[in-house]
Amino acid sequence: MSDQTPQQPDDAPNAATPDFDAMTRDIAEVPAVEVITTVAVHLMSSAAVNLGLAEEGAAHKDLDEARKLIQALAGLVTASATEIGSYHAAPLRDGLKSLQLAFREASVVPDEPGQGPGEKYTGPVHG
Repeated sequence: MSDQTPQQPDDAPNAATPDFDAMTRDIAEVPAVEVITTVAVHLMSSAAVNLGLAEEGAAHKDLDEARKLIQALAGLVTASATEIGSYHAAPLRDGLKSLQLAFREASVVPDEPGQGPGEKYTGPVHG
């Protein structure tokens, strides 16, 4: 027996290494509207989980984290709305408003109108 580990030739295919070129596309090919909406959807999903709106919601409820995510979402949606057009911005605004209302409902001590997460960008949110 030898102490040395067997060496594989450099040209041998390594099944453990994925072909990233085949799995991804060049970021330059991705339209800005797709990047913006994808980021917004991720922020919405994370905020919803932190509001306790997912399965086993109480286990993941963290209003401080939800506030931060909603604030970031509001900034993104407000800043990008004119760039992505109302076709894409309208559903993002609707989702944002739903999260803001859910936050208000989940809070033990609700924020004053205009002081909730994201409301400095969207204005006061009313049901």
